[in-house]
Amino acid sequence: MRPTERFSSRAEDYARYRPGYPPAAIALLVARCGLRPGAVVADVGSGTGLLTAALLAQGAQVYAVEPNDSMRAAAEAQLRDQSRFHSVNASAEHSSLASASVDLWVAGQAFHWFDVAAARREALRIIRRDGAAALLWNERPAQPGAFLEEYDALLRRFAPEYEQIVASRANEASMRAFLGGTMQQATFANEQVFDFEGLRGRLMSSSYAPQAGQPTHQALLQGLQQLFERHQRAGRITFPYQTLVYFAQLQPAA
Repeated sequence: MRPTERFSSRAEDYARYRPGYPPAAIALLVARCGLRPGAVVADVGSGTGLLTAALLAQGAQVYAVEPNDSMRAAAEAQLRDQSRFHSVNASAEHSSLASASVDLWVAGQAFHWFDVAAARREALRIIRRDGAAALLWNERPAQPGAFLEEYDALLRRFAPEYEQIVASRANEASMRAFLGGTMQQATFANEQVFDFEGLRGRLMSSSYAPQAGQPTHQALLQGLQQLFERHQRAGRITFPYQTLVYFAQLQPAA
């Protein structure tokens, strides 16, 4: 399955159950990356608009570039009434945006699906002089705790694509190839609190989770139910993250 098609059947769960980005991470984009009222931002691989909404809240003009029809439609349903929201049916490698039109280029939880060299060429084409780029990730914390360790083991057992996709996500070598030698990084705490239905939706929003009809789908959900029962408190489970932000002025290689 092509990367642009992987989330077609997962858009509803993605919009409802994926984490947003903590205020401190957005404040970093304001302080270090030129996010401000009136700034033109390309949110590339914008999905259902989780990061787009936070950028709009800062007064930016946001071009949400998303090639998947279902994901893009979910963002449009939520954000279409905001005049500074512009939905773009395009990709990181061919954004369709005008040359030198963007103050800030961002990607939230999507960079691992891009062709790095082609996406960099396109970003350099559309970004203005001294513009910045930032890559945001909600990843497992350094000390995940018992619940996440068991969740990880469950996925390794029943989700065949899990290890490969997770290993490709916040890959620093790929990000440095895109952002260049001045890349900087910051880390922030983040979390979600779920009942079982929310935890199920969070799992099924992931591209590696086997869906209904696939061989390990039912065993995975049974294991998830047992995991929830072991760790829930008053019918809720805390799902922790560390939000990673990698950023730099985006400039051609010397």
